[in-house]
Amino acid sequence: MFKKIKELMIKYRELIVYVIVGFMVTFFCWGVAGIGKLFLDVEGSSFQNFLNNTLNWIAGVSFAYPLNRKWVFKSTNPQILKEFLGFASSRLSTWVLDVVIMWLTVNIFHWNFWISKIFISSVLVMVVNYIFSKFLIFRKKKQEN
Repeated sequence: MFKKIKELMIKYRELIVYVIVGFMVTFFCWGVAGIGKLFLDVEGSSFQNFLNNTLNWIAGVSFAYPLNRKWVFKSTNPQILKEFLGFASSRLSTWVLDVVIMWLTVNIFHWNFWISKIFISSVLVMVVNYIFSKFLIFRKKKQEN
């Protein structure tokens, strides 16, 4: 049984590490969101959610890139700046997704901020970020495989 578990862990190492790193980044961003909500919370302000999500995005990208580069995708790309800009650009699209989800759920549907952030936005953003990272940003060239 342990041999089978080990084989599965080796086979799905990248995805497992991505989920672990994703949770680290997510918890980090929730902390940033909590601090932002504490200091930026203005009753009935749509701009507060926008600003909070923007700060979240900047913090998240800055925290996530080195972890994804080194631990998840084991990138050896010497063009780190170009790779980071691609990473940040892909995350920009998921930032828009996050802003739209949070605006719709919190400001339009009046759902709880944390329910929207944790169970809707974070899950969708994590899935889309993996797809972008795997197939666009940290894509291995054929000779590297």
